[in-house]
Amino acid sequence: MPRQAYVRPLDLKHGRIDLSHGAGGRAGAQLVEELFARHLDNECLRQGDDGAVLPEQSFVGRIVVSTDCHVVSPLFFPGGDIGCLAVHGTLNDVAMMGARPLALTAGFIIEEGFPLADLDRIVVSIAAASRAAGVPVVAGDTKVVERGKGDGVFITTTGIGIVPPGVELSGARARPGDAILLSGSIGDHGMAIMSQRENLSFEAPIVSDTAALYELVAAMLATGADFRCLRDPTRGGLATTLNEISRQSGVGMMLDEAKIPVKPAVAAACEFLGLDPLYVANEGKLVVILAAVDAERVLAAMRAHPLGREAVRIGTVHAEEHHFVQMITCMGGRRIVDWLMGEQLPRIC
Repeated sequence: MPRQAYVRPLDLKHGRIDLSHGAGGRAGAQLVEELFARHLDNECLRQGDDGAVLPEQSFVGRIVVSTDCHVVSPLFFPGGDIGCLAVHGTLNDVAMMGARPLALTAGFIIEEGFPLADLDRIVVSIAAASRAAGVPVVAGDTKVVERGKGDGVFITTTGIGIVPPGVELSGARARPGDAILLSGSIGDHGMAIMSQRENLSFEAPIVSDTAALYELVAAMLATGADFRCLRDPTRGGLATTLNEISRQSGVGMMLDEAKIPVKPAVAAACEFLGLDPLYVANEGKLVVILAAVDAERVLAAMRAHPLGREAVRIGTVHAEEHHFVQMITCMGGRRIVDWLMGEQLPRIC
């Protein structure tokens, strides 16, 4: 029998991705085994087949599936990186449907020449975030593109979850009289990215709020309140998210500017860059639309959780034929909070 050729271990400190890592041969298998599988190891990944067979589950409910692409620049930023962001972003999309996340898949498009040390750091972050959330990465794929045809690494994640019976959440369910709640301060993630890009520094550092929100959602659902809709206000920020819900439900909204929390450093960064925090991305906050009678009970549950300590009621849903989102300003006036026009902050997630 022919002898197996010696394969040198990956140099995770100094090595770089080359085209052979995406060619489907030995180099690619070595990358998967020595980097991805080493950090993301679990029973489903060990199957080594073209698809993961999940363990048999004893549950009743409907399946939720969500896919998210991540192209954030820079890859590493205060409070996180593209790895944990890819996990949190997809888990939160599943959680906003009231679903308990069960599993994730991850696809990587990597540029030739990308440092293996950075890739290793990203995969370690993915592993830590998925384990902290209790949701394994059960399958994945890696492709390599030529130098200059990508920008470091892009990641696509897909999440699968189960919605329990009796939970019905949709952007089309808001009704006049409903309360609008927000889990905390806005703009943290977007301004963490921009401060890194622009080399801005402030007395209080701006750190991304990226976090997995399902445990907060579970605590809220346990109250038995009459929820209409949950959303995480990511790209386009709070303003765009509320406009989406208003259009889906055919209602208007009235916000109170004084009630919307913005950290001083975030407000200062927005003012310096000419940005409105209402349109800046968040990655660890959620918006709640629910029956007004249940608002205080849910606020108490949110404030008892670490990710909802700053939860506040910021407005009310009302009947409005044009489906406008409006806001009472700190000066006592009133203005329209319109959709985001154009791309205020590119490559933010």
